Amino acid sequence: MPFEALIRELEERRLAALAMGGAGRLAQRKARGILNARERVDRLLDAGSFTESGMFAASARPEMRDRTPADGKVCGFGRIGGREVAVVSNDFTVLGASSALINQKKVKHVKEVANRRGLPIVFLGETSGARMPDRMGASGRAIVGQDGAEYQRLRRSPWVSALLGSCFGHSAWYASLSDFVVMRKGAVMAVASHRVAEKAIGRPITAEELGGWKMHTRISGMVDLAVDSDEQALDAVKRFLSYLPSHCNEVPPVHPVPPGSDEAVEGVLDMLPESRSAVYDTRRIVSAIFDRDSVFELKASFGKAVVTALARLDGRTVGVIANNPMFKGGALDVDACNKVTSFLVLCDSFNIPVVFLVDVPGFLIGLEGEMRGAPGRIINWVNALSLVTVPKVSIIIRKSYGKAYLNMGGGGNSDEVACWPTADLGFVDPAVGVNILHDLKREDDPERFAQLAARISEDSSVWGLAALYETQSVIDPRDTRRYLIRTLEVHRMRLTNGVGEHLISNWPTTF
Repeated sequence: MPFEALIRELEERRLAALAMGGAGRLAQRKARGILNARERVDRLLDAGSFTESGMFAASARPEMRDRTPADGKVCGFGRIGGREVAVVSNDFTVLGASSALINQKKVKHVKEVANRRGLPIVFLGETSGARMPDRMGASGRAIVGQDGAEYQRLRRSPWVSALLGSCFGHSAWYASLSDFVVMRKGAVMAVASHRVAEKAIGRPITAEELGGWKMHTRISGMVDLAVDSDEQALDAVKRFLSYLPSHCNEVPPVHPVPPGSDEAVEGVLDMLPESRSAVYDTRRIVSAIFDRDSVFELKASFGKAVVTALARLDGRTVGVIANNPMFKGGALDVDACNKVTSFLVLCDSFNIPVVFLVDVPGFLIGLEGEMRGAPGRIINWVNALSLVTVPKVSIIIRKSYGKAYLNMGGGGNSDEVACWPTADLGFVDPAVGVNILHDLKREDDPERFAQLAARISEDSSVWGLAALYETQSVIDPRDTRRYLIRTLEVHRMRLTNGVGEHLISNWPTTF
């Protein structure tokens, strides 16, 4: 056969690259139930669709060239559900997938192709940080930060990160830039390892305390979802992308409507207590309104006074923002403000209409909120909302008090506002209003207190709002699904083929 020696060399080099960090390291991972970098790619992508870029890359340092197959990062292009994506999968078996000169060239190329050709990009994170020999001294400084746009996010296409092990440096940075972050329990994301942090702060600290899933889902809010395994994380990546377009200049994909999607809303009256002060699970109402089994909640354990979720309505992607009375009575705190602002940016950047389901007593007042900049966070939310150009529809279910009325789409902040007959519009709860306006407590004069509260309640009824045309419709709660489908048909962005103006596409990805 012609060129037999060269073809044989090609195959030998290919097999060496596929061997990654060696049989021993791969076996150790398998014994722990953790996928390796190439297995993750295979699980993520449609079978046979992966085209690798840079398989034969290696360290720029001659003494390390033979032990850095693919230079520790498996990069390339494939398909998820038939749609093209770019992928970077970090190979921890090769020098901890440490970031170095050559593998950063690979990542840059894949990112540039994704941005230029309109492909989502998926980062499968597991990195030890920078590769010290490449980054030390003056020569190391000369290769750092040469790409001024390396950490620029203009949201031309979706970015997704899965945190699947130790994620320091490169994996932490790209997770911070991503639209969706899923984390396997047991993984860690931080600027540097807990051993480095211990030396810096002078006391012991565990990896979980520093950057485990509980911290990032409940406190920092940087992780949207925590799962138990690599496989579940990769499935979550696929599910998230199924709601989004491939790039900002197209509409999200339309899916078939599951059977039974129209029936659940018939029971919605049983889900809302008649007592204004009684709590209930807003997720039940969300699930009843939108297509069956289509609700995909983001940041469920962070900013819990509000639920943010992607869902489908008649097969089309929508973003849902729903107050949650089961946490702090639904009063919005700083975390909730940050969560909603981030979600609005996601929806507007990728042409996803927004639906508000409103039952909000206002913003949480107190010292902690003020110390964390609550006024600024509240205004960030309103500022982002004013720049959203996708359709916005607000359904006022129950309470809509104070400044939060505007943040949750009231006034001119939605294209359409509809109310259930149960809606209650006022500046504060009537009982609180009596106390403030008349300096009267219920126990001081129960009869007069009840009269004054009733007077305030009457002024706050839905019919007063409808008379002033502050709401365009008052609807039977059981008609909510039909109302939303029809209203979003009216407000479809026909002049731009469903594409918004993306005025907040370069909003910071963290808060």
